[in-house]
Amino acid sequence: MKNIFRFLFIAYLLLQLQSCTNKQQQNLEKENTLSGDLIIFHAGSLSVPFKQIADSFKTIYPDVNIILEASGSVDCARKITDLNRPCDIMASADYKVIDKILIPDFTSYNLKFAANEMAIVYTEKSKYSNEINQQNWHEVLLKNDVIYGRSDPDSDPCGYRSIFTIKLAENYYKINNLAEILINKDKKYIRPKETDLIALLETNTVDYIFLYRSVAEQHHLKYILLPDEINLKNPEFENSYTTATTDIAGKTPGEKTTMKGEAMIYGVTLLTNAPNKATAKVFLKFLLSKDGGLKIMERNGQPVFSIDIPDELK
Repeated sequence: MKNIFRFLFIAYLLLQLQSCTNKQQQNLEKENTLSGDLIIFHAGSLSVPFKQIADSFKTIYPDVNIILEASGSVDCARKITDLNRPCDIMASADYKVIDKILIPDFTSYNLKFAANEMAIVYTEKSKYSNEINQQNWHEVLLKNDVIYGRSDPDSDPCGYRSIFTIKLAENYYKINNLAEILINKDKKYIRPKETDLIALLETNTVDYIFLYRSVAEQHHLKYILLPDEINLKNPEFENSYTTATTDIAGKTPGEKTTMKGEAMIYGVTLLTNAPNKATAKVFLKFLLSKDGGLKIMERNGQPVFSIDIPDELK
């Protein structure tokens, strides 16, 4: 009798093992047949790493046509909410954009996956490039013969983060009215997203720009590192960062949303109505894998986080 029970138990285990093997094989076959368009809206500051990640993904799934569309993160979200543009994945330079604009109507979760910091970026041709440093950058930008650029806070997180940095600098350097004067200077050189500013800088149209450190490194540009008290990098200064605020355009015309400074955290999500959800899930898993997308992010100057993968991606 014991031998019969032992035989039945072993037979049961073999059946379970075969079932698991079959499911794994089916999943593998399903992933290997991925195809079609995969539409990804992403922050301009993610252009370089996301192109590399997409290229790596296509070596595994060559039949997938990855469509990368860069714009300011707020604009990315509004393409989905206001223009009803089809989109599978959206990656934002500020995770709060996803929280405030896309959840809960367009997605159910938000994955924080990378960090960054603000820097003052320039070239050898920039006026006073031999003199500017961490302590006097604001004095240089205020000079009448110096032109600086920044991105639009209504379109791009780098835009309102530039304002946060300027407002925090007023307190850090103890200069009255620094923020008001600097924010009102050179407004004609505001652009929709931070990567648009690079062309202005490289053509010497402007001398300096507010830009993410990662983008400066990816484009081999010179930059001034800012103190942690104002660069929005260090979570230890979170309480100080939140004292800097600004209003940006909200979900509906005429509506305003107040944004507060905080340590920079990028967010990514899969849209509820993603046209190619099966492929999007696999891409998102690749993006968030330590040996895949996250490794490429780190290589491009953006520290990454340990991520709790939602059940639907496992």
